[in-house]
Amino acid sequence: MLDRGAESDPIPVEGGAPSPGPIEVSWRYFRLGVSHIVPDGLDHLLFVFGLFLLTPRLGSLLFQVSAFTLAHTLTLALSSYGVVRLAPSVVEPLIAVSIAYVAVENVLTPKLTVWRPLVVFGFGLLHGMGFAGVLGELGLPRRDFLLGLLSFNAGVEAGQLIVLVAAFVIVGSFRNQPWYRSRLTVPLSLVIAAVGLVWTVERALA
Repeated sequence: MLDRGAESDPIPVEGGAPSPGPIEVSWRYFRLGVSHIVPDGLDHLLFVFGLFLLTPRLGSLLFQVSAFTLAHTLTLALSSYGVVRLAPSVVEPLIAVSIAYVAVENVLTPKLTVWRPLVVFGFGLLHGMGFAGVLGELGLPRRDFLLGLLSFNAGVEAGQLIVLVAAFVIVGSFRNQPWYRSRLTVPLSLVIAAVGLVWTVERALA
């Protein structure tokens, strides 16, 4: 497996390619997990940013992100081991729906609802299947299957953390302003909702 633009080292005809060590495997799949969020995972990025827009306060946000993390970790593991399977033609449109839903709810309600974490958990299950689909295309080493899986998931979490830190730096400083909701939450959520709906149609028809 090569990074984008990288060249392979020569592989001897006899003996095959040397097996990478645990540290190399861990670092490789960690980087793949990060890159699947930043910059390649725009759909997952928008979902996490949508969570941030309604509740930029750290405690509420961490509660939602924890529910999302628990859910997608669960289905990522189950899907990678073949316990749970759902076709990408079903998963991908539903992931787009989840983005649109979170954004629309941001517009319709000014505060966190009691059912929001449960909804986020449910959508996290779908996103986990999406992560598993990507990981299935990349492949996992048989000898270090669990290590690669855990490292990829850790990379995904690091990518989400990067998104949230960037959101706090760029937008979060305005969260106590009286115009935060009208000038930032609602307009940005409308854009995210529109993108999610377009992706839903595109993926459903693909």
